[in-house]
Amino acid sequence: MNDLIESELIRSARTISEIDVLQIRKVADTIIESVKKGGQVIFMGNGGSSADAQHIAAEFSGKYMFDRPPMAGISLSNIAPVTAIGNDYSYDLVFQRQINAICRKGDIVVGFSTSGNSRNVLLAVEAAKRIGAVTVSFTGQGGVLKDMVDVSIIVPTKETPRIQEGYLTACHTICGIVERELFGRKAVLVDRDDTLAKDVPYCDSPEKFQLFPGVPEAIARLNEAGYIVIVISNQSGIARGLFDEDTLDAIHDKMIRDVEAGGGHIEDIFYCPHHPDDRCTCRKPETGLGVAAIIKHNINPKASFMVGNSEGDTEFGKRLGLSTYQVTGKRPFTAVVDRILGDLN
Repeated sequence: MNDLIESELIRSARTISEIDVLQIRKVADTIIESVKKGGQVIFMGNGGSSADAQHIAAEFSGKYMFDRPPMAGISLSNIAPVTAIGNDYSYDLVFQRQINAICRKGDIVVGFSTSGNSRNVLLAVEAAKRIGAVTVSFTGQGGVLKDMVDVSIIVPTKETPRIQEGYLTACHTICGIVERELFGRKAVLVDRDDTLAKDVPYCDSPEKFQLFPGVPEAIARLNEAGYIVIVISNQSGIARGLFDEDTLDAIHDKMIRDVEAGGGHIEDIFYCPHHPDDRCTCRKPETGLGVAAIIKHNINPKASFMVGNSEGDTEFGKRLGLSTYQVTGKRPFTAVVDRILGDLN
């Protein structure tokens, strides 16, 4: 029996992992563009898809991961209009008539259909296109819906449960992108050694740690411009047995105090304690630490930066969608901050 359960979980995870990330990105961008212009996002579907339509609409009008202004998320699955229209006209028209009533040019209309052939969804999409809305579909591999909309997300299976699991995961991912990129915080993620402070190989004492001149004041300027500053650092000396995490904490406490003495504030510190041979997902240029920082602090990557001294830092930032700057001997962190703030001006 446990093997059957494990197989079900594996099949679900495999299907979800095979959804095209570019499709998810395109739907998120489409929604962001509409919401910026005051557009509504209108969801519809039948059965389990009806529940999903209500669920995701609530993520927009309420919140997904953090408090922010509401967005106009509307579900067409409310029982009164569905039963009234179905009774007085036809179940085929339960979504079309609501689209004709509330949809506006530039709105986003999202149809969920595991078969891709739900007639009431197809008719509503046709009505939305006539109005000038942007149409989006979430389907499996089959049906015609995916071919008639402007943007589609296809869950690569014909199994109904897997399709529903896939498009719910895709929808949650889209909610996170939209929320962060419309209302998220601005941040500067920054490497530590040879960026903020002189690199002392495997620094094992707070007394050996010294910030470069002007770094606290530069961080203060970023803070004043609305940026949180987060340190992202590889610290394999822990795995090598050259110092322990208590020592690293003491070094970071000194760094925080020194920055605060110059008027700046470091919001958080993320570090990888692993050896390069461990092939972990958190050692830069792998993005595990950056993903954790973005999620924890509700960061908008498109409005944020990565600053470091190595090509690995630059790769890390680009993989996360951050603008990147590489410090050098002739262009220290303070000069990069000048550039960041100058570009904004």
